[in-house]
Amino acid sequence: MTTRDRVALITGASRGIGAATARRLATDGATVVLAARSGDQLRTVANDIEETTDGAAHAVPTDVTDPDAVQALVETTLERFGRLDAVVVNAGTGERRNVPLTELSLDEYRTVRATNIDGAFYTTRAVLDPLRETTGSLVFVGSYKGKYPSTSTPIYAASKWWLRGFAQSVAGRVGPDGVAVSLVNPTGVTTSFGRETREQPNSELLADDDALSAADVAETIVTALDQDAPGAITELDLFRRDIYERF
Repeated sequence: MTTRDRVALITGASRGIGAATARRLATDGATVVLAARSGDQLRTVANDIEETTDGAAHAVPTDVTDPDAVQALVETTLERFGRLDAVVVNAGTGERRNVPLTELSLDEYRTVRATNIDGAFYTTRAVLDPLRETTGSLVFVGSYKGKYPSTSTPIYAASKWWLRGFAQSVAGRVGPDGVAVSLVNPTGVTTSFGRETREQPNSELLADDDALSAADVAETIVTALDQDAPGAITELDLFRRDIYERF
């Protein structure tokens, strides 16, 4: 399966890593299905991809916290394109930094859990059978904070620790069926992540020359997707070069 022949579904595709991954795949001619809650922004990304790349893009506004909406997303993809070769589980959200747990609202906790954990589960459950049919690839976008403690954002970190365990466990189940499952763990990326929960999103908080870009992460995701059977990149850490200085 070449990139040009792929039908790829990306969640959280209206901006940041998701949009960059969709563009990177479409640049090589893939058909990309973009999913996110923001319909207008999603369609803007899809139109831009159609106008500037050799690939095809289809926007399907979807709330990944709604299992029925996720199932409809996958069914729409299969009805329109007849197959599903690659899925990137990228949709995620964070919490306010350094908020004492006694002051963190239950709504904020539930929002992180619903998007990062429930959304990943609903998406995975819906795509496994189509990926078995094509012996396709499933990539989860994790985090540096899914491997190391985060005192500033413990709920977000815990959700990514969960994702890491889930991804590797799913790999154990579907690897024998020929599905490649990968987990990509980036450090801070200069995207708009955090704009809903902080005064400064990552794009303002992180220095460009010291941080990863969304395109950097997209390239790594495509590296995982490009592995030929029987090989699979099970986990790949993409850290800024000075990350261990903090220890």
